[in-house]
Amino acid sequence: MFTEIARARIEKAGGQCLTFDQLALSPHSERMLGPKNAREAVRHFGPAPGVPHSYTKPCARFKGRKFERARGRRNNRGLGISY
Repeated sequence: MFTEIARARIEKAGGQCLTFDQLALSPHSERMLGPKNAREAVRHFGPAPGVPHSYTKPCARFKGRKFERARGRRNNRGLGISY
């Protein structure tokens, strides 16, 4: 994990070199785990993007104005319904 030179410098400065298993079993270490549903990828799962009241992001290949942002999403791009 450490080179001999790095280990010597760390220990000379008063530190200690731990392996991963020593670090995991150390009483002074605490495992940090963030919120799992805060990832951006989670926003793509759920009801389909076209379903009413669905806040799921579409898995679009491109993000331009013509791709999944035009019909029914912009004011002057209706769904082709003639009244």
